Amino acid sequence: MEPLARRATAENPHAGWFPDRRSFLRAAGFAGMSWLTPVSQLLAQAAEQGPRGEPAQSIILIWLAGGPSQLETFDPHPGTMSAGGTRAVATAVKGIELAEGFGRLAEQMNNIALVRSMVSKEGDHERGTYVMKTGYRPDPTVVHPSIGAVCCHELPVGKTEIPRHISILPSQWPGLGGFLGDEYNAFKTGDPAQKVPDLTAQVPMLRDRRRLEDLDVVEQAFARGRRERVDATLHRATVAQARTMMTSEQLKAFDVMLEPARLRASYGDTAFGRGCLAARRLLQVGVRCVEVTLSGWDSHINNHAIVRNLLTTLDPAFSTLIRDLAEHGLLRKTIVLCAGEFGRTPTINPQGGRDHWPTGFSLALAGGMLRTGQAIGKTDPEGKKDPVDPVTIADVHATMLTALGIDPRKLVASPIGRTLKLSEGQPIRALLG
Repeated sequence: MEPLARRATAENPHAGWFPDRRSFLRAAGFAGMSWLTPVSQLLAQAAEQGPRGEPAQSIILIWLAGGPSQLETFDPHPGTMSAGGTRAVATAVKGIELAEGFGRLAEQMNNIALVRSMVSKEGDHERGTYVMKTGYRPDPTVVHPSIGAVCCHELPVGKTEIPRHISILPSQWPGLGGFLGDEYNAFKTGDPAQKVPDLTAQVPMLRDRRRLEDLDVVEQAFARGRRERVDATLHRATVAQARTMMTSEQLKAFDVMLEPARLRASYGDTAFGRGCLAARRLLQVGVRCVEVTLSGWDSHINNHAIVRNLLTTLDPAFSTLIRDLAEHGLLRKTIVLCAGEFGRTPTINPQGGRDHWPTGFSLALAGGMLRTGQAIGKTDPEGKKDPVDPVTIADVHATMLTALGIDPRKLVASPIGRTLKLSEGQPIRALLG
């Protein structure tokens, strides 16, 4: 008989005593449940609800480029010196507050989990972005794939005819395929109010077809005697994929104007709001990872004013995205991560700003089978003590991969034969059901 539960081990200390559905039903003799207590019956019925335990299928990364202040977003300490006058608002979960300006997101707190004790060793924008998007610190000997690239590499392709890894309003450092290959790089595009660039032929159809025929003649001649080298460039495959995309009906997923005006207004009349709406639409045609960037969080001066202004864009878009995903039956199939490269100092500098702070910052997670409606970890309002229950970025990656049904310990070989784990972190037990 299979064990009724999986015990935590030294190799996987975050695994707990979680019942195995098949083993439980087998042990219970599901054919005859009359002996079960009412509690046991509820457990058995819950175990039989298969979809509740199915892994997520995609990721949305809301990228707050520049490093958002945790004190003015997800970890306010109102009334303290570090708050510098920042107020807080109550949320739908008793005892959890968000910074003022998150009035709509506060209503969605039951669907959100906060990690307030993030720690990192990277306080530089480029390096901080790298580690947050890949789960690894920069290494001169290898380029690690971003979480979106890993998601596309590990999960089924399906019938998607457009790129499965997309970056909307990309920052300076969008997600890369790293050693998995450039084909897993994020496809970059701008405001969904505009057409996706470079997808419309600039000449009549007949001339366009003749150009392709001429290109084929040149490519075949060039490939003689060097077939393997030519195939390694993936040029022909890339051209074929691009041509398929140019004529695909799935391109309509970028067109947010097809959505009701009331829904578009709820997301906000901003490029970022439209990007979040497009993200939901893209998931519906099989895209695995969409990264939507809201830049401008590098608040070395006038921190409070900068964050207050950005929240007028982030709050409606983020809160509507969570609600919209749920209404379309996508929230349990999607992991949503809202994060930047690091946080901001508990002290306010002479210019009224906050400087880089990679110790004790915050991020938000939602969707999938994650345990939401909670805040993990605590920070010292004065910033003099280490955060309680510190969480590394690698742990967050391991958690997301686990929620996607991907083993974070899986070894993947780089082009030079070097094997690396998808993640060096440990899944966060408190977030996984």
